[in-house]
Amino acid sequence: MSNISSVIKSIQDVMRQDSGVDGDAQRISQLTWLLFLKVFDAQEEELELTRDRYQSPIPEPLRWRNWATDAEGITGDTLLEFVNGQLFPKLKAIAGDAERNPRGYVVRSVFEDAFNYMKSGQLLRQIINKLNAIDFNRQTERHQFNDLYEKILKDLQSAGNAGEFYTPRAVTQFMVDMVNPKLGEVPLAPACGTGGFLVCTLEHLRKQVQNEQDQATLQRSVRGVEKKQLPHMLCTTNMMLHGVEVPSQIAHDNTLTRPLRDYGAADRVDVIITNPPFGGVEEPGTENNFPADVRTKETADLFLVLIKHLLKNQGTLPQRRQKLQQNQAHPHRRV
Repeated sequence: MSNISSVIKSIQDVMRQDSGVDGDAQRISQLTWLLFLKVFDAQEEELELTRDRYQSPIPEPLRWRNWATDAEGITGDTLLEFVNGQLFPKLKAIAGDAERNPRGYVVRSVFEDAFNYMKSGQLLRQIINKLNAIDFNRQTERHQFNDLYEKILKDLQSAGNAGEFYTPRAVTQFMVDMVNPKLGEVPLAPACGTGGFLVCTLEHLRKQVQNEQDQATLQRSVRGVEKKQLPHMLCTTNMMLHGVEVPSQIAHDNTLTRPLRDYGAADRVDVIITNPPFGGVEEPGTENNFPADVRTKETADLFLVLIKHLLKNQGTLPQRRQKLQQNQAHPHRRV
């Protein structure tokens, strides 16, 4: 852990020297898009070994291995021109959707609102070289990085208003333990932030996997929606670090801007685990997506209405799961 921790700390120290990066939130955003491409490339190395004729959705010159791994590779103004003039524009324009090109869809959704803040190509090259010291295909380093990722999220919590996207791990773990989701159910986090609830849910469901079919079910189990670019990018990277090959079910969107009446049976889920942002105010007009008797601009209140609407009739919230478990232990007791 100390080696990876020191690498990330040294990267943040380098970023502080760059005139274009202002504050913790921008440093974390800068670090995250680099981490995403690094993790994505490491995941592709595995897929190339386990999938016949695997093809990357990222054009060859833009793959991490082809421009970032050579410590003596492009740097300075040449590197900046490549990142700003080729890498970002082309990743933002990758064709396809969640069905026809799901991994390309993931890349585009991560980069659609992302930016390169750094002004020094020499400093950017230093950071890239430091990141290449981490091997995400080594289980020991991947496991250590999961813990470090929690630290990055805690740093985000202290970066001004960005803290709204982070719920302490102890809280997310407790809520998932209480809800006790089952493999085959569809859990949703409608304001998923950086993915804390989804990660705990994945790890909870992974204990129930017994064969390849279960593993395939696990891969497509969780759904999440996040409207802000930085936490969405963090969540998507988080999903990949926890073994999700195609985190295309993590949508970069705002669940509140869709009229409530437009959500149908296909949108309803078995389990909802979330900590909706309290104290937030939605943009004018959002409340008109809801029935007149529950209209408000307070974000948490709108989410409570949405959660009730999206949960299946037999869906699970903490109190109902507890009652169901009590009923199973005492079959003559009515729920």
